[in-house]
Amino acid sequence: MRLANNLVIVLFLTLNIVYAQYDPSKIFVTDFYNYKGDSVRSASGKPGSGYWQNEANYTIKADFDVNTHLLDGAVTIEYVNNSPDELDMLWLQLDQNTEKPEARDNTLRNPDASQDDSKGYTIESVKVLKDNSLVTVPYVVKGTRMQIRLEDYVKPKGKTKLSIKYSYTLQPSSGGGRSGFMDTNDGQIFEFSYWYPRMCVYDDYYGWNTLPFIGGGEMYLDYGTVDYQVTVPANQVVVGAGALVNANEILNDKTLKRLEQASQSDTPVFIRKANEVNNPVTKNKTRTVTWHFKMENTRDVAWAMSPDYIWDAARINLPEGKTALAQSVYPEASTKEPKAWSRSTEFLKASVEDFSKRWFVFPYPVATSAAGSVGGMEYPGFVFNSWKAEPYDMFLLASHEIGHTWFPMIVGSDERRHPFMDEGFNTFIDIFVHEDYNNGEFAPKRDGEYAPGKGNPANEIIQVMEDSKEHATLMMPADDMDYKYVHPLAYFKSAFGLVLLREVILDPDTFDYAFRQYIHNWAFKHPRPADFFRSMDNGSGEDLTWFWQGWYYHNWQLDQAITKVEYVQDKVSNGAMITVTNNQQMVMPILVTVTESNGKPHNFKVPVEVWKFGKDAQFNVNTTSKIKHVELDAKHQLPDIDRNNNVWNAEK
Repeated sequence: MRLANNLVIVLFLTLNIVYAQYDPSKIFVTDFYNYKGDSVRSASGKPGSGYWQNEANYTIKADFDVNTHLLDGAVTIEYVNNSPDELDMLWLQLDQNTEKPEARDNTLRNPDASQDDSKGYTIESVKVLKDNSLVTVPYVVKGTRMQIRLEDYVKPKGKTKLSIKYSYTLQPSSGGGRSGFMDTNDGQIFEFSYWYPRMCVYDDYYGWNTLPFIGGGEMYLDYGTVDYQVTVPANQVVVGAGALVNANEILNDKTLKRLEQASQSDTPVFIRKANEVNNPVTKNKTRTVTWHFKMENTRDVAWAMSPDYIWDAARINLPEGKTALAQSVYPEASTKEPKAWSRSTEFLKASVEDFSKRWFVFPYPVATSAAGSVGGMEYPGFVFNSWKAEPYDMFLLASHEIGHTWFPMIVGSDERRHPFMDEGFNTFIDIFVHEDYNNGEFAPKRDGEYAPGKGNPANEIIQVMEDSKEHATLMMPADDMDYKYVHPLAYFKSAFGLVLLREVILDPDTFDYAFRQYIHNWAFKHPRPADFFRSMDNGSGEDLTWFWQGWYYHNWQLDQAITKVEYVQDKVSNGAMITVTNNQQMVMPILVTVTESNGKPHNFKVPVEVWKFGKDAQFNVNTTSKIKHVELDAKHQLPDIDRNNNVWNAEK
């Protein structure tokens, strides 16, 4: 092995290695993967030649009464069975039912709750296609899930259609706090998510994925086209995921002209100004207007409306000359902080452009940020952000929430079971947006309690792993752990792990290539953790199974210590032998800085494989004068729990 500075690593093995706390066999696991790969999921981490997933296409028509807050809807679902299995039942998600007393979330917290039928869905009818006609069928509702037991099974490669009439009353905080309404100066803001029955995923791992919606774990949905129409009072400004397909029919000339200007402008253009909030943007000024949106190749849609919305927009410039539209809607009350919501579209545009350039091109026609009572929540190409965000939080929200369009909306992982694959991956890509935007105006990217400038992430993660080591790991579903561990692990530890992988274990070029290939291969598909792990192994050409074992399946700590520095045969001219001891179960490459008395520096990295042979690692440094100083991880990139043993000084 040849390294810079003519460093020659010499590994010394003894037959009688005494292991303290560290045991190599626990982290360097032979046959780490428990399956060999098959036609559905390749051993290389890619979808196999026989990969399949089902498809759900929705047509929705809904009316909303701003006085009673009742949403009355009808959804027709075309469900395509691409699996090799015959389906004798269908399962749907009814996440608005999390407000009902009998929902799993409520019975866990308050099993003796009184009945309250005012919350959650009221199902009027359920019909399924039979002999080319939609016929009423029985169904069973279990909290946030609905089961339909079929007489006519859905054949492999076949399809069926179902029609559901439903309604629910929008609460101040609905759908597990992910939608709701709030008062403004000139009306109310309404935010709609989880607002229609959605198909559960049927996949090759679990069959029907029917985990109930409890609140921590979010979404796992199939892809398809969602064509939806919402009929609301004429004074409302409505924004929704996807394209507004009837803009020319419903919007007045002034609004259309400004939207066209915005689509050609790199700076935000007002579609509706603060002094115009009493003027409708639609041709109809009274009664109701039906807004018609359509979104293709999506997992979900959400929408928002208010008579009090200010509306601005700008062009998003994408690779290969493609464009999209960034738009923001917010009440006048949000403009009291002059550099927050007034810059929302600017932040949104920059974030989408950055993610598209670095990782995968934004696939939708519009990116929307809607202000309201929901502090921050994501949907494909559409986000809810807090109406009272301050400048740093506004940028953090704008970038993070729209970043979820990449994880898990494009790369469609299972948020119910694996939150690290969306929250952590998204938090990681946010780091670069914070660095890139306006010369790092909002850098560094920090999370939650880890506020800007508060400390070094490598040091802060130590306490996270210590606190959670007996309770939760990255591989645990959010709903299976105390919620206080979700953010530190799924967001912070997951993202920091990718930083370690990119900056220390691999290198930026190697990591970025492998990570982009993972995104490309699993775009609009359903990867599992092992698919990601295998993708990174294959894309980097490295066996990273020790990292997946130590960082993801466990919260093992790291403590590398310099335990001996001595000259070979006691002669300075022969170079020096340095011994580093691993005092904990986690392993990492050894990052070493050696300074000679003549000022000559040596900076090098000892590969992680050195720890396969025991708790002590020895290596030779080709020094030519006495060593003055040795330090491990001088830049504090690693989460080493005891830095006091990382330094050796000759005078001591």
